[in-house]
Amino acid sequence: MLSTALRCLRPSSCTLALSRQLAHHRPHMDPSSPRPVETTIRTKLTQALAPEHLEVINESHMHAVPPGSESHFRVLVVSPQFEGLSLLQRHRLVNETLREELSTCVHALAIQAKTPQQWSSNPSLAKSPPCMGGSKHDNTMTEKLKAGRD
Repeated sequence: MLSTALRCLRPSSCTLALSRQLAHHRPHMDPSSPRPVETTIRTKLTQALAPEHLEVINESHMHAVPPGSESHFRVLVVSPQFEGLSLLQRHRLVNETLREELSTCVHALAIQAKTPQQWSSNPSLAKSPPCMGGSKHDNTMTEKLKAGRD
C-alpha cells in the first residue's frame, strides 16, 4: 500500500513537499488541506480542454479507502472542444489527459463530457450510486485499513 501511495506522489503529476509522506491522504472534510491529485486533475483538464465549466469531485470517501484518500473521482467537463465528437471520443480525450494519474493514483474516474450547448440545456451533474464493491461491506475492512496505516 505504501509503494502504491508513493507512486502517486511523483513530482511530474503532484507537486509536494518531500517532508510530507502520503500527502494525498487528508481528512475528507477539511477544506483547507492540500489536495494534490484533485489539483493536478483540475490543472491538466483546464490546460488541455479549456473548459467553460469544470467540476472535479473527490468521491473516495464513498469507498473502502483510508480517510482523506484521493483515488475515486467524478469530473464534469464542458468544453467547445467536444463539439462534433462522440461520447467515446470525449472520454478518450479526458482519459488521455489524465493518463499518468489513471496509471498511478486514480483508481476510478467517472466522466461527464458535455458541449456548451448540452450543458446549457441540462446543467446538471449526475450523482454516483453508493459503492457496492465487496470491500465496502466487508466487516474486516476497518481492521485491514488500520493495518495498512501501521
